[in-house]
Amino acid sequence: MEQRQKPVVSAGFTYSPLEEMLDIPQKNTRLHIGIPKETSFQENRIALTPDAVSILTHNGHNIVVEHGAGDGSHFFDTDYAEAGAEIHYDKASVFKADIILKSAPLNDTEIDLLRPHQIVISPIHLAALQAEQMQRMMDKRITLLSFENLKDDAGTYPIVRAMSEIAGGAVMLLAGQYLSNAHHGKGILLGGVTGIPPTKVVIIGAGIVGEFAARTALALGSSVKVFDNNIYKLKRLQNNIGVRVFTSVVHPKVLAEQLRNADVAVGALSSSNGRTPVVVSETMVSNMKAGAVIVDVSIDRGGCFETSHITSHENPIFKKYDVVHYCVPNIASGFARTASEAISNVLMPLLIEAADDGGFENLVWIKRGVRNGIYLYKGALTNYHLSERFKLKYTDLELLLAVKR
Repeated sequence: MEQRQKPVVSAGFTYSPLEEMLDIPQKNTRLHIGIPKETSFQENRIALTPDAVSILTHNGHNIVVEHGAGDGSHFFDTDYAEAGAEIHYDKASVFKADIILKSAPLNDTEIDLLRPHQIVISPIHLAALQAEQMQRMMDKRITLLSFENLKDDAGTYPIVRAMSEIAGGAVMLLAGQYLSNAHHGKGILLGGVTGIPPTKVVIIGAGIVGEFAARTALALGSSVKVFDNNIYKLKRLQNNIGVRVFTSVVHPKVLAEQLRNADVAVGALSSSNGRTPVVVSETMVSNMKAGAVIVDVSIDRGGCFETSHITSHENPIFKKYDVVHYCVPNIASGFARTASEAISNVLMPLLIEAADDGGFENLVWIKRGVRNGIYLYKGALTNYHLSERFKLKYTDLELLLAVKR
């Protein structure tokens, strides 16, 4: 009969496998969230809707909203109060929260109000960001997560995509306004009617903005031509739309010829870093039809039309060579309620997940997509491009997290 081998015993110790001890985070952490009123960048959006606040407060979280923060999106103090939020009239008291949610980047006044170890979730305005501001935020030892770089489990950028969809759909609505007599346009109906040739739309850029601009233009009955130097994007747009449209790489002669006859031209080129390339020269614009409309969605990264310069929601257009230019950098803010709901749909589940995982720090450890959005972690600059731009010390986020673990 086979005998079971006894464990080896030496000096009073038994050499046998031990259970692995796992670090289990505390569950159901209560979050303290502050939502200040935006006062810069012509921002009308708000990061959480009253419905999202209601869900969070029913989960035991404390939400503080500054008076009038949702007015631009037509969400009012009474809506947030009924949802369980506290309404504060003092911005400084809102900034006492552990997590700050903003729909615009931090301004100088708000940086002064920050406290060490706070978490701020907001967009990052690369064109306006200055080295001094970055250094001050580093000195505050806060953690910053940008909307633009936040990824979901599928590896996509949910807030960027939502804002791009809004901008793409809005482009044609805006162009239609400035073609009409009511806005001193040529009196052309975007799309056209039976017996009249359709309006001609040229879209430069086949990303999300370009795709949704093309969808809207086609739905209205316009003739659409799309340019992009990325063949993959052109194929994807063609497949997603489901109908054949004119597509081309950006050949200057071909583009100039199409712009000469266009009623609407849309600049929707994207750039992974740095300035958007200028592909439409001033000469090309001067040869366009009088009364044609340019909507340069790329203006937040410099614009892809040589004649473009930034305008505002209050004064959105200017004319050059009798061509109307619409160059507002934050188009989604002009449709603030829809945009706010889209942002809220991303952030609310993220906050609940952070609480369930024992806090935001644990969520950062678990979710790679969240780590991708962080560019400042407890005062350490973790974005290499920003460190190179401002000549500030760069620290790898993965190494920081490994050390803390």
